Order: sequence, then C-alpha cells, then structure tokens
Amino acid sequence: MSRRILAALLSVLVMLGLTSVAAAPVQASTGGTPDGDTHPNVAMTLYYTPDGRFRCSATLISPTVLLTAAHCTDGVVGKVLVTFDSVIAEEPPAPFPLAADAAAGYTSEELADAGYLSGEAFTHPEYSDFTDTSNWNDVGVVVLDDPVAGIEPAPLADLHTLDAIRKADLRKTLFTAVGYGTEVRKAESGPQSPTPMTYPLIRRYVEMPGQKVTPQILQTNGNEKDPFGTGGTCFGDSGGPVFLDGEIVAVTSYGYTSNCRYLGGYQRVEIPVVADWLAGFLG
Repeated sequence: MSRRILAALLSVLVMLGLTSVAAAPVQASTGGTPDGDTHPNVAMTLYYTPDGRFRCSATLISPTVLLTAAHCTDGVVGKVLVTFDSVIAEEPPAPFPLAADAAAGYTSEELADAGYLSGEAFTHPEYSDFTDTSNWNDVGVVVLDDPVAGIEPAPLADLHTLDAIRKADLRKTLFTAVGYGTEVRKAESGPQSPTPMTYPLIRRYVEMPGQKVTPQILQTNGNEKDPFGTGGTCFGDSGGPVFLDGEIVAVTSYGYTSNCRYLGGYQRVEIPVVADWLAGFLG
C-alpha cells in the first residue's frame, strides 16, 4: 500500500457508509465549538480517487479558488463536490449523491443536479507524498467551475508570518483550526475510550496553542485538556485552514494518534514555495 494511501487512512475519514478509509495525514475536531456562520468561507469537499470516495475541508481564498491539502487533491478523478453548508447531517445518512461511474468520479452535471458546487483539483507539483520532511508541500487547490457569490474569501498571511513568532511566545500563541472533521467523544455503547465519531457531520473550530515551527510545518498541541486550547483536528479536517489573527497560515496536514489527541501537523502556506504556486491561481 502506498505511503499516500496510508496517510490518507490516518487522516481524512472516508465518507459515512461510502467506502472506508480516508486520506492519511490529517485529523478532525476533538473538543472545539460548532462553527455555525463563524467561518462561512470554509467548505467541505467530497471526491473520488481509484481507492474510493473521501472527504476533506477547504477554504475559499478567491471567488473561484479553494485552498486545501495536497493529499486531498492527489489522484482525484472527475470533479470535486463542494458545499459551504455548516451542518451537513446531525445523524446518518449523509445527503451526498453517488457518482454514476465511481471509476470516473463526479461530473459537473451530476453535482449541479444535486445542488452542489463543482470544481477541479490541482496538486502542488513538489508535493512529496510525505516522504521528504524538508519539502512536504502538502498543498492543493480546487478551482471552481463557477465563482461563488456572497461569501468573502479568507485572506492569506504574509510571507514568513510564523517565523516572526519568538520561540518563547509560541506556546502562548493560539491558532484557530476549522473543518468538518470527526468529533472525538466516548461512544454511547461499546468501548468507552474517546473515539472519532462520524456524526454529527458539521463544521467546527478549535483553538490550539503552538508547539513548534519548522521551515515547512506548524505543530500545535491538540489536546482539549490543555489549559490554553479547546481541542485539535481529526479525520476529515484535512486541508482545512489554520488561522492566526484572521489570516490563513497553514492547512491541516497530519496527526500523530488514532484518537486525534496529541500534536497536530499543519502545512505552512506563508512560505515562498507554496505562496508562489498559489499566486498562479490567484493572479
């Protein structure tokens, strides 16, 4: 099994009753707060690859461009379903249509008929598939077939914003992650340990204190018991934004544990190798 698939399995939660796994590096909200209309420019994406159907999170950064993770765009076949609905489903089933031909993925017509937006996935050309920690580049975009009206795009942070934070201040700096990841809680029956739950399928946000900054990655402490934070990310949050002072500094990339408690890893987007690539879609 390829490293990309393993990563996806660990990170993006597959869609409720669709197939099974998701994309391995990412996480979904543990703790956190239902988002409602707080971050209306954060969307959920749903797409097919040769390995099944998966979901991720993404952010509108222009009327036609969504920012997400590379492992949420790599290998996508057909079109990507996009929805900005804050509440998808409180309980099963999820409302999403199946593609008429799973091997070919969604078509624009299928998604329009079902009432969803559609777009095309693009992956950073230097995405390393998690094999090169010095050149992670876990960034992708979805270019919408039609521009979105009535939703204000989120701003990207200036270059090297995270490098300006003193190491001594990082632990006291709170980052906001937003996404459609699974909630981690004790099951009503069966094992009583905290477990990622598919429903309710809603948009949430969490506050996370910084832990480490590398040339490619921001790490945060995603334990909701941390005195400074309110939770972390989990399966399905992959590709979702990480905000600092209202600007995107990173996207959710990977997690360290199966129950999404501990450190989370976030691909920086305010570095030249990412910002220069994004400029080609925005300019």
